[in-house]
Amino acid sequence: MKALKEWATVITALENGDQTVLLRKGGILETASGFKVEDKKFALFPTYEHQDNSSLKSQFYRYLADVREQKPKDGVNKITSYAEVLAEHDVSSMKKIEELSRFHIWSDSYIVERMNWMPQKPMTAMFLKVYQIPSIEIPVLPEYHGCKSWIELNANTGDGSAVLNETDLQQQLSEFRSIVN
Repeated sequence: MKALKEWATVITALENGDQTVLLRKGGILETASGFKVEDKKFALFPTYEHQDNSSLKSQFYRYLADVREQKPKDGVNKITSYAEVLAEHDVSSMKKIEELSRFHIWSDSYIVERMNWMPQKPMTAMFLKVYQIPSIEIPVLPEYHGCKSWIELNANTGDGSAVLNETDLQQQLSEFRSIVN
């Protein structure tokens, strides 16, 4: 199964229903191509690098503290959720990115930093339906390392429980579409 590498703090927000949109430009190893959605359904692979309080809205600092306390032991990682892309759109307008603020936990300064990195490339905004699953512990293989977005896991997530009820999800999806279209 494909997995998207994402900050553990963001995955916590996704699993708690505090975030439904990911904004991506790709990793350092993807500078030529930029970010591409490689699969519409994928595991969420927590990463622990590069995240700090300055990158988050202050009300979500607790998620980072929790993630740091619960970090898996070296050599393993825990998959606790997967996501399904319900909508995606490339966004170049800073105004539209700002309008998406209620859908994520990142600070304004971090979003500006991301927009300014590879400024010729648009930001890919993905609206996700997230499912929680029983925790799966997997070994961290050498091919999982590096600044790349996608990895192939030798694991299957099985079925999960949707984080948001369908009514709330559809309302947010409608709002997302009205912003990006």
